[in-house]
Amino acid sequence: MGHHHLHHAPQQDGGGAPGVLLPALALLVCAAGYLLLVRRARRRNPARAWSPWRTVGFVAGVVLLAVALLPPVAPFAHRDFRGHMTQHLLIGMYAPLALVLGAPITLLLRTLPAPRARLLSTLLHSGPARLLGHPVVALLLSTGTLPVLYFTALHDTVTAHPAGHWLLHAHFLLSGCLFAHSVAGPDPAPARPGVRARLVCLGCAIAVHAVVAQLMYGGFWVRVHAPVAEVRGGAEIMYYGGDIAELLLAAALVATWRPERRAIRAPAVRTT
Repeated sequence: MGHHHLHHAPQQDGGGAPGVLLPALALLVCAAGYLLLVRRARRRNPARAWSPWRTVGFVAGVVLLAVALLPPVAPFAHRDFRGHMTQHLLIGMYAPLALVLGAPITLLLRTLPAPRARLLSTLLHSGPARLLGHPVVALLLSTGTLPVLYFTALHDTVTAHPAGHWLLHAHFLLSGCLFAHSVAGPDPAPARPGVRARLVCLGCAIAVHAVVAQLMYGGFWVRVHAPVAEVRGGAEIMYYGGDIAELLLAAALVATWRPERRAIRAPAVRTT
C-alpha cells in the first residue's frame, strides 16, 4: 500500500439561489405535511395520542437536513472535503435516525383512508420491501458503498456536476433511513430480525466506518482529489462523528426494543 498525494480539484458552488430556495421549500413542505398528519391522527382518534417525542424527532431530522443543505454548510461542502464529510454525516446518519424515530410510516397508516392504508401495508409486506428492510441489505447499501465512493474515482466523478451532488445526497439520505429503520425504527418491519442480528449489523457498520476513516487518514487507496489536510480532516470527522451517530443508533435500538412475547403452552394432561 502506498500513500497517494492528493490534489485539489475545484468543485461547483452551491448552485445559486435555486440551490438554496428549492431545498428549503422542500423541507418546509415535508415538515408541514408531517405536522398536518399528526393533527389529523389526533382528530381521528383522540384517545390514541400521537407521541410528541415522535414529532420532535421528525422535525429535528428536517432541521438537520436544513443545516446540511443550506448555507453556511452547503457552500463549505462544495469547496472543502471536510464540509463534504460534515454533510455526509448529517444527511446520511444523524438526520435519518431522527426522521425514522418520527415513525412516518405508522403515522401514514393511522391517517390514510382504509383502502390506501391496506395498500401501504401490502407493500410493506411485499418481497422487495422485506428485502430492502433487512439490516444486511441496508448495511450494504449505506456503509458498504463507502469504499466504492472514496477508494475509486466515483466521488470526483459524481461531485463534478450539481446533479451528481443531489444524487449523492439522495443516496446518503435514503440508505441512511433504510439502515436506521432496519436497526431501530419504530415503524413496522416484517423482515426485521432479532436484536442480536441487528447489533451484529451495527457492529459491522462501526467497523467499516473506522477502517475507511483510518485508511483515508493515512492516504491509503483514497482517490479523493483534495489537499491532504482536508482529506485527513474529513477522515477525522467520519471517525469521531460516525462513532457518535452509531452510539445514538444503538441507544435508539435499546429504547425501541420490546421483548418478544412467546406463547406459553399449557402442560399436556395425561389420561389413563
